[in-house]
This record gives sequence, structure tokens and C-alpha cells, in this order.
Amino acid sequence: MAKRDPKAPPLNRAMRREAVAAKAAAVLPASAQVKLSGSEPVVIDGQTLDPATQLVLAVIEKRGGNTTPGHNSLAKERAMLRRQSILGSGDPAPVAGVRDLQIDGAEGKIGARFYSTPELGGPHPLLVFYHGGGFVLGDLDSHDGLCRSLCVHGGVDVLAVDYRLAPEHPFPAGVNDARAAFEWAQANAADLGSDPTRIAVAGDSAGGNLAAVTAREMAKSLAPPPIAQLLIYPTIDWTLKHPSHSLFGNGFLLTSDLMDWFGIQYVGQTRGDESLDDPRLSPLKAADVSGLPPAVVVTAGFDPLRDEGESYAAKLKAAGNEVVLRRFPSMIHGFASMSGVSPGARDSIVEVGGMLRAVVRS
Repeated sequence: MAKRDPKAPPLNRAMRREAVAAKAAAVLPASAQVKLSGSEPVVIDGQTLDPATQLVLAVIEKRGGNTTPGHNSLAKERAMLRRQSILGSGDPAPVAGVRDLQIDGAEGKIGARFYSTPELGGPHPLLVFYHGGGFVLGDLDSHDGLCRSLCVHGGVDVLAVDYRLAPEHPFPAGVNDARAAFEWAQANAADLGSDPTRIAVAGDSAGGNLAAVTAREMAKSLAPPPIAQLLIYPTIDWTLKHPSHSLFGNGFLLTSDLMDWFGIQYVGQTRGDESLDDPRLSPLKAADVSGLPPAVVVTAGFDPLRDEGESYAAKLKAAGNEVVLRRFPSMIHGFASMSGVSPGARDSIVEVGGMLRAVVRS
């Protein structure tokens, strides 16, 4: 393995062995990956699943990784996602610097991590990033690899936000922390060495929800809004289970049962209820989405959240906003943290970084 950045989340001996095995499997021919998965190529809705991802899912299934949500303690669930994400992300991209910080949340200090882009020149745009994990799981370590990739390929500094999680802090604690963190970034960007006039928001999954909500709330306030929003397979509508929920709700990492469990922890009820139409929870239900920052919306073909993300992109565009929608048809939910186990996922997140670079510098 390449020498690991000492500031990246550490790997223990077992994780190092798994990382070596994952790297070897990732470079096998596609036909060999499908054969090792023990099944035929997976084709649904006219899309063919990425072979490396198919093998990863088979390994997770064989190891009993798809246990019933809530079967483990909350601490163990969080540790499992952290481990899975760190291993899946592969070798961490080298950045110019990494600093752990304490910043202002809505009700006190919260953690954050600042990544300096290795690009020359500057000051560079600043990306405020909110991690995924269903508002229940995820932390600065679980998304370290993704933040590094966006920092390097997007040519931006990144401020990753460790917002408060449910069930200890249910809705709207995460939303409130997300906005407070963005306002802190506006006030402190120059001290970080970033460009205070070019601050964008981004997030994956639950973090994509927080980024979308923050972008809209700031745009409707008197304060300067983000210059752009990057929404990676965002959860964007809690009122309805879109068709992609039925197509991909089982067998593709993010399951219907897991989404229901997240809902119970975050809002006390499962998805698919019309009462969950608060735009801070379901941005797709916002009455007015005009005048919002340019958006890059990224979806995955084999993702239960695919349809709601694409519906939000369509709604933003219909309201006159600048929107780039990119579906990666062979990918699953979570692919942005799978660069180390799937060449296709790695290429996809490099492309996402390029789209981010284009929108923040335009």
C-alpha cells in the first residue's frame, strides 16, 4: 500500500489486510468480479450494476453486513459505518493541510475539519460539507476520504461539519447546526485562508438534504447565500416513497428498512407520510425554490433516493435556477465513499469534483 497520510483516519491491522484485499479485487477484470459475486450481471430499469460494486455487495452479504437496523447498539452502528467508509474510500488523497476545529453550532460548539487544497494560488473557494448517514450515523472520519477528493479534484478548501446527530438530537437540530456552520464559515473564511466571497455548500445523502436546506434558507434571508450547492444523492422528500424505492429498496446497501429506521430516529416516524412536508425536511415540498444558488445534483442509478433527487433537480430548473443533473447509472447509494473498491466509483467522484470546480469558478 502507498504511504498513508498521518492525518488521515488510522487503519488497524485487520483493516490494513482488508484494504489490501479490496484493492486487489478492484483491479480484477469485470467478468471475474461478477463471477466472484456468485450471480449474473445485475440489470434493473435498463441499467447494469457496476461489477466491482456487485462484488462488494456480495462480500458484505456473505459477512452478514446487512443485519436488521437497530440490531446493534447505536455506537456499534456508527463504528461500522465509519469502518466501512474508511476502507471503501481507499488511499486518502493528499491535501495541503488538515486541521480539526471547534466552530459555532446552533446551541454551542461542534466539531469541524478544515482541508486546504494543494492547488497553487489563492485564496481558494471554500466548500462547507455536511456528511451523510441518515442524520444518525457518520462523522468527520467516515467522510474524510470524500472531503479529500472534493478538495483535490474540485480545487476548493473544504470545511467538514460534525453536526449533531439523532436520536440524541432529532430534527431540526442538524438543520440548525448546518446553517450556523455556514454562517461561521462566512465570518471566518478569511482567517482560514479561504476566499470569503466564494463559499459553497455540499453534502451526500442526509448531508445533501442539509446542503439543500441551507442553500434555500440563506437565499431567502438577507445574508449572502452560497455561490453554489453540490447535492450528492440527497434525501430530499420524506412525504413519498418514489418508484426508485421499490426498485432498489433491497440489496443495494441503502435499504427500505434502514431508511425507516433513520426516520424513526430523526423525526419519530417513517418516510412516506404527507405530514412530513416541512421544507427543512422535504425541500422538494418547498413552495418557492426560485432564486437559489446554481446546483449540481448527483444521483446513482441503483439508489432508492434516485427519483426524488432528480425530481428536485427538475423543480429547481423549472423555477429558473441553473442546474446540472448527473446520474451515474451503474452506481449505488454511497458510491462517493467507494473509490478504493470500485474504479467506476473513483472515476465518478473525480468527475463530480470537476463539476464542482466548474460551478464555483464560473
